[in-house]
Amino acid sequence: MSGSTPSQTVGPYLHIGLEWEDGAYVAEPETPGAFWLHGCLFDGADEPIADGMIETWQADPEGRFDHPDDPRGMRETPGFRGFGRCSTDAEGRWSIHTLKPGPLPAGGTETEAPHVDMSVFARGLLQRLVTRIYFADEETANASDPVLNGVDAGRRHTLIAKTSEPGFEIDIHLQGDNETVFFNV
Repeated sequence: MSGSTPSQTVGPYLHIGLEWEDGAYVAEPETPGAFWLHGCLFDGADEPIADGMIETWQADPEGRFDHPDDPRGMRETPGFRGFGRCSTDAEGRWSIHTLKPGPLPAGGTETEAPHVDMSVFARGLLQRLVTRIYFADEETANASDPVLNGVDAGRRHTLIAKTSEPGFEIDIHLQGDNETVFFNV
């Protein structure tokens, strides 16, 4: 025997069986108000990750989920499914076609700002990384969001997508000086 068995991580075959043709379309292509949420996925050396995968989960524009666990009751929004999945391309780019979610109740009179929950899968990760994407044009809602306010003020910018054609853009950094804030869920 010549050494120990190597550990296993998410690898280059991650995508097999996990992608589907319209996975990046949370909202159907012709849905009014739909846009692209997009960016690049980078490793700790600031190199693009060409074999990553992004998943998103979000509320509809009214802040409701098409899920039985929504305490206000399940709601289906035509042309919108709330869940998306896409691979990164050779330059680490990813894109999700979606609608902006509405604010969510956070208990009492508090609300959470419109945001998209995101899971990141990539080589070298033993588990998915979970983050949130907020929107730069929601300054008032962002300022009172209880989760965003729990993040160090100097790092909140890593969670805020900026307006960009054709929608909103944010890069995800797994490590390094620009590391995105990830949550332990």
